Amino acid sequence: MKFVLTCLMTLPMTAGLAHAAGDSEWQSLFDGKTLNGWRIANGAAKYEVIDGAIVGTTTAGSPNSFLATDRTFSDFVLEFEAKQTVGPTNSGVQFRSQSKPEIMQGRVHGPQMDLDPSERQWTGGLYDEAMSGWWYPGTLNPQPGLYKFNEWNQIRIEALGPSMRTWVNGQLSAYVLDATYTDGFIALQVHSIDQPDEAGRQIHWRNLRIREHPSASPGEATIFVRNTLPNDLSEVERKQGWQLLWDGTSTTGWRSAKGEPFPTHGWRIKDGELIITGGRGGDVVTEKTFGAFELQLDFKLTPGANSGIKYYVGDYGTGDALGLEYQLLDDERHPDAKQGTDGDRTLASLYDIQPRGRLMSNVGIAPKVGEWQHARIVAGADGTIEHWLNGVKVLAFKRGSEDFQRRVAASKFKDIANFGQLEQGRILLQDHGDEVRFRSIKIRAL
Repeated sequence: MKFVLTCLMTLPMTAGLAHAAGDSEWQSLFDGKTLNGWRIANGAAKYEVIDGAIVGTTTAGSPNSFLATDRTFSDFVLEFEAKQTVGPTNSGVQFRSQSKPEIMQGRVHGPQMDLDPSERQWTGGLYDEAMSGWWYPGTLNPQPGLYKFNEWNQIRIEALGPSMRTWVNGQLSAYVLDATYTDGFIALQVHSIDQPDEAGRQIHWRNLRIREHPSASPGEATIFVRNTLPNDLSEVERKQGWQLLWDGTSTTGWRSAKGEPFPTHGWRIKDGELIITGGRGGDVVTEKTFGAFELQLDFKLTPGANSGIKYYVGDYGTGDALGLEYQLLDDERHPDAKQGTDGDRTLASLYDIQPRGRLMSNVGIAPKVGEWQHARIVAGADGTIEHWLNGVKVLAFKRGSEDFQRRVAASKFKDIANFGQLEQGRILLQDHGDEVRFRSIKIRAL
């Protein structure tokens, strides 16, 4: 049996959802025969019912297409099966999403779980469609081979308050805390295509069911949790060992890098942000020292700004607070980006020692001055260090290795004995005379 729906057709609203047989808690979103209860929102891709599944087909010249539920949902668990055939093509499922004439002329926007059979394999990742971009790219929890092309895959999406989690074939794939969207429709995406020969690729969905207002799941996970709530420490993060390194309201735990109390000028705290004002108050450091650790924070650069996050900070006998530095820089406007060697003074590089790798251009991942970005430093007990920017690892090295020592010997730190090899050190935020904002500064011991 086949039932076809295109963007030129409209269907009457369907009141309510049928309860799934044998399970009164679950409701079916799809009767297996028709597209009753669904409507086209954007695009010209074809949606039809074939053999008990909703099938979407890529169409040349069409923007992203969406088949959306007539109803909206807030807190829920959604389960379904998905399969992609004919040729690999990106797809996804929207939830808590919107389409309003006054916003981008009705373009669908909001949270999306990615379905991605391409080489990067980001299925399960969470994306803010048409808005802020990637919250949780597949790089944060790689699961190669988990999602099977041309096979049915079990998918689960859970949205409870600000918590959004996804599962692919029984494996937890993404975990995001974000309060931007509280309710909206669910929609099946057929992605736009780049080449005419990509037309005709298909995405299949079946056994779509939803349970509204479920009991909260245990706040536990071993995977990285991306929490966009400012200065928030969730239950799951606490269980993972995370602590707020800055409380969001005071200078507790921080002091001047010169050994004095926190600077009385050049820094201010406002609306949950720790702000370098450009008044040259000097660097600040943590009162505590750290060995093996994982650090994350949000930062916002102003045009042309220069700053840095230093770690394993000590005086090294020079009287200065020196350490390894995760560079914070507006690469386009600040001249430091073109100095050093091979770009080793650019954003997220190990300052003057090792350049970061090539940055991705994805929305929400590519650096954008004037918007909040996410920095992460993982410093292992074995000396391995990773720099992450907006959910992607951009640099890795090992302290004390032959390569590290060679790079230090060619840097401005060449005359400092054992530079960067302290077992313990402080965390430092650098005041370079430019306005830079910080929030959600968190750390955990490894």
